[in-house]
Amino acid sequence: MIKTTNDDNSSGAQRGDTDEVYDVVVVGAGAAGLSAALLLSRARRKVVVIDAGTPRNAPAAHMHGFLSRDGLPPGALLDLGQAEVDRYGVQLLQGRVDQIDHGYHVRMEGGVVLKARRVLIATGLRDELPDIPGVRERWGKDLLHCPYCHAYEVRDQPLAVLGTHPGAVHQALLLRQWSDDVIFLPHTLDLTPEDRERLDARGLYVVGGEIKQLVVDDDRLRGVELAGGRVVPRTAAFLFPRFVPHDELLTGLGCAKDDVGWVVSDRTGRTSVPGVWAVGNVVDPRAQVITAAGMGSTAAFAINTDLLDEDIDRAVEQHRYAAAATR
Repeated sequence: MIKTTNDDNSSGAQRGDTDEVYDVVVVGAGAAGLSAALLLSRARRKVVVIDAGTPRNAPAAHMHGFLSRDGLPPGALLDLGQAEVDRYGVQLLQGRVDQIDHGYHVRMEGGVVLKARRVLIATGLRDELPDIPGVRERWGKDLLHCPYCHAYEVRDQPLAVLGTHPGAVHQALLLRQWSDDVIFLPHTLDLTPEDRERLDARGLYVVGGEIKQLVVDDDRLRGVELAGGRVVPRTAAFLFPRFVPHDELLTGLGCAKDDVGWVVSDRTGRTSVPGVWAVGNVVDPRAQVITAAGMGSTAAFAINTDLLDEDIDRAVEQHRYAAAATR
């Protein structure tokens, strides 16, 4: 569905012509970006969506927690969303954006430059995984992150939580809701006395020792091997990754960040830079797919209102000029 920018039959915008001005350029065709594009296009705004084609949830077989779409493959949701916005005339381009100037010139790899009145960044984040053999290969299969997204599918099974991140303790405490057999492997994490008390109180087992690798047989997780050679049998495991936002475009524009390094936005997604909005995981690591879609819709309302205010101001100025010319 998304067109590549080197298509011989591409439009002027794809060839790099800069005469055309879009009301909104959306960077990122996930749930947030497509949701915004849908609302804006229905408001008869001229919208283009640019996407690099590397969705974060691609390793997952199914998406959960999205009303009316529970269990749908993530790619299928994006295909449906792209088809919907395409019906309203949204232009979809595949490629990467190198830079956005303060004049809202969106520069893509290969030399394509698009002019925009407003910009919406929905580029998401990446999960930085620990360097443990088997982790990357099992990610999104039987090595999981979000209990709300995936724990129901492995309910009542023997589960492990890998202590590779400070957030793993809370993750383990939460997972106890889905299984009575949850083992916490601290790995190199130093547990406080309070951590141990809380884990004990929730009925979780703590098994010490550094993790050597995940044990896989017949393309299924069988357990977690520790440095001393002990294998803890498990059928699924959870890991809390380090979230790294794809915020280079936002930081390049000078968008303000909070104390922990995330770009700051208001409830509508508006950043500190005028005309620039950011939604989804690029500004909120906790946002699930359905949350990101809602953020995109909220931002679209705000962007359209902002454009409307500009349109009205321009119309009033032209009206006054015309009236003065007839006197």
